[in-house]
Amino acid sequence: MAISKKEVEHVARLARLGLNEEEKERMAKQLSNILDYADILKKIDTQNVPPTSYAIPMKNIFREDKVDPCLEIEELISNAPDLEAHMFRVPKIIE
Repeated sequence: MAISKKEVEHVARLARLGLNEEEKERMAKQLSNILDYADILKKIDTQNVPPTSYAIPMKNIFREDKVDPCLEIEELISNAPDLEAHMFRVPKIIE
């Protein structure tokens, strides 16, 4: 399926992208190749293939939840570079 330069310009305008003529030509060719490949994939018979969420089998890798004792505040903040009333001081990041 061929994508025209005009269609590329339309998509670029919607995405607020500024493309030069060379980029428009390249994008038209690349998008056409992607759609051609998708057409090839459409022809594959998947009638007897069960739907899956993942391409490879997955198993639950999470550990069992268990409660552990919390560290003391002094130990938690012992390596903090700058503290104020048991809180971390960080540089202001908003104007």
